[in-house]
Amino acid sequence: MTRHAFFLLLSALLFTAAKTNAQADSSTYLQDIKSELVKQWPHNRTINLVFHGHSVPSGYAHTPLVKTLEAYPHQVLRAMKARYPYAVINVITTSIGGENSVQGEKRFKRDVLTHHPDVLFIDYALNDRSIGLEKARKATERMIRMALRRHIKIILLTPSPDLTVDITKDGNVLEQYADQLIRLSAQYHIGLADSYGSFKTLATAGEDLKSYMAQSNHPNRKGHAVIAAEIMKWLW
Repeated sequence: MTRHAFFLLLSALLFTAAKTNAQADSSTYLQDIKSELVKQWPHNRTINLVFHGHSVPSGYAHTPLVKTLEAYPHQVLRAMKARYPYAVINVITTSIGGENSVQGEKRFKRDVLTHHPDVLFIDYALNDRSIGLEKARKATERMIRMALRRHIKIILLTPSPDLTVDITKDGNVLEQYADQLIRLSAQYHIGLADSYGSFKTLATAGEDLKSYMAQSNHPNRKGHAVIAAEIMKWLW
């Protein structure tokens, strides 16, 4: 092999590796699901969206008040019904307030896979601060692998705010968990809804994040709308 041919081959391999180790493309990743969503009776089928995580997708506002219909899973459902009027869509929330990804992984087969998700949303990063980055990564990876073995499409969510953390400060604890999820989405070529990134943009622009929160770590309707908008980037 000539030196020129060697460098061409090396460049091709590096390009392929970089392309493979990249987050899924939001314009194509859920194309098969979106194709199902536009079908009309009797050719359509039920689409199951499963939201697995902690108190935020559960709809907790000012604890112990739970505002289910204001939470982002149901805001996503409303947006999807406006976009896909013929679709039959189930929003299934398997989230538990106070839970972290290690706990969520232990019940994943029983509580999540039994619903046969078409799209699975995983939102644990806010609570995973209690277990550390390494345990959170391992638990999240186990859930990802179990879902991928069943050909389930996955969207990871970066953390929503906790007002005790200054998200305008680079390298803050929430950003560390967001960055880890960004890396996992690239590693497994799956989707990512960057809630953290959206809220950081708002805060950096001078928005008071208190207006988006029902309490320190639970969004209100307005805050949930920010998260829903990130998710809908994958479903338009």
